Amino acid sequence: MNTIDQPPPFAGAGGLLGLSQRVPPSNLQAEQALLGALLANNKAYERVSEFLAPEHFADPIHGRIYRAIQRRIEAGQLADVVTLRIEFEHSGLLDEVGGPAYLAQLLSAMVGIINAGEYGKIVHDCWLRRHLVDVGEEIVNRAFGSEAELSAKEQLEAAEQQLFDLAKDGGTEGGFVTFERALTDAVLLAEKAFSTPGGVSGLPTGLRDLDAKTGGLHGSDLLILAGRPAMGKTALATKIAFGAAQALVREAQEKGEGVQPRGTVAIFSLEMSADQLATRLLSEAARISGDKIRRGDISQRDFDRFVEVSRELSTLPLVIDDTPAITISALRTRCRRLKRTRGLELVVVDYLQLMRPAAGTRPESRVLEISMITQGLKAIAKELSVPVIALSQLSRQVESREDKRPQLSDLRESGSIEQDADMVMFVYRDEYYLAQRAPKELTFDNGAKFEEALTKWQADMEAAHNKAELIIAKQRHGPTGTIRLFFESEFTRFGDLDQVHGPEGH
Repeated sequence: MNTIDQPPPFAGAGGLLGLSQRVPPSNLQAEQALLGALLANNKAYERVSEFLAPEHFADPIHGRIYRAIQRRIEAGQLADVVTLRIEFEHSGLLDEVGGPAYLAQLLSAMVGIINAGEYGKIVHDCWLRRHLVDVGEEIVNRAFGSEAELSAKEQLEAAEQQLFDLAKDGGTEGGFVTFERALTDAVLLAEKAFSTPGGVSGLPTGLRDLDAKTGGLHGSDLLILAGRPAMGKTALATKIAFGAAQALVREAQEKGEGVQPRGTVAIFSLEMSADQLATRLLSEAARISGDKIRRGDISQRDFDRFVEVSRELSTLPLVIDDTPAITISALRTRCRRLKRTRGLELVVVDYLQLMRPAAGTRPESRVLEISMITQGLKAIAKELSVPVIALSQLSRQVESREDKRPQLSDLRESGSIEQDADMVMFVYRDEYYLAQRAPKELTFDNGAKFEEALTKWQADMEAAHNKAELIIAKQRHGPTGTIRLFFESEFTRFGDLDQVHGPEGH
């Protein structure tokens, strides 16, 4: 019985062969040795089952044999030369796998169970190298014009997406975390919440009641903030981004003079330009109407205040990317770079439906396209361990109901968005809809009825004035419910609603 101690070098892995003579990386002897070990001792399968699949074998015969071994072991059956020969005879595939002689020959190439995991990694590594070769060829072919519709920039994004997918799907990292380690992390999180005013263990949002309901923004979470047009989605998202950036500055100042914030807040504004978004933030902070700022209809005093506030805001760790129709792969690249160079604590995307999937991909439907984008955003949140807030439009079916408060089913392409999100929030302003329903005298039989309707409408408008609702419809790690907020339409400004907090926490 032969034992292979050292496998031969990868075929085609070195630079000895000319380019035209190179063959894809493979190690057939390592494949044989691994299959021999599996047939001799089925316990060896435990060392490779987590990361090795039949398609990872360079020789399709070896892949077919491994699939049969895999199927039998996972069904609780014995997988050896005898049982596999019987199985292949029944299926008429015995000759295709080399016959009984080849199955027996595999045993002669066997390695011990201890070495099985290492040989499995060699097989997997060769498969990754072959895929890298395929990706490289595809990149070269694209550059030579195989997909002429893609610009050079889009080709770069497509290449990065392919490499990211290969790294994500082909990686062997992961595994169990001991319960002791998980408990320690949970206690540290609870301790942070206990020692922080207001019980906020995550990144504060600047909104008291939202932090009380969620404990702040937590790394790896994908949060969807949705609403109909004119509800104030962008204003609320920028308020949260602004509040998070201020919290990062306060945290740094508490550590000592000259300490820089541990990270930045990134806003990807696909609808508004960077200067428009900055104007909105300035309007809110300086309490000067954005419309007046744009028209230059402000006093010298207001302008001085405007400049003073802009100096204060310029120190915030806040960055804006206003690339229109940005792809998920480009967004991932920029977030990674920011995380590496300046640190990253929060990502805001305004808004989901304006994004594009990775360059080079052609989703069959809009639902599939949105699904790819939300899955990509969730992957970014997990990979970089930062909260990602993505704004989303709602379908028009909201307008057809008497009660126009949004529901989960109102999300456009709702299945994928709702499924991938850790939290779904809706912003709703009753004042907006009430203003459209002002009673008209012509529709009433007499003046008394009109006056009665007008009085009721005015009372409803007064009750709804400067108020908004943030409806938490889904929260994977906490309760759902409605948070009442203050809203000033003149400055598109959200804030805490000062009121006596009753038992519901409003």
